[in-house]
Amino acid sequence: MKTFEYDILSFPMTRKTSLADMQASLNAKGAEGWEVVSISTSEFANVGHTVFLKRETTPAGATA
Repeated sequence: MKTFEYDILSFPMTRKTSLADMQASLNAKGAEGWEVVSISTSEFANVGHTVFLKRETTPAGATA
């Protein structure tokens, strides 16, 4: 059975993150095997963009 682990990245509006900076961060995570599964955008309380990622985990004792 496949198993996954999850990560969450936050890009607050107050940080004035450019799209190029966001792209660089997501490309770095992609190189580590992470995949974006959802993005939430909100202007409420300067939340900005929240990105949800997942990657498949390797079962303990398995070899590649």
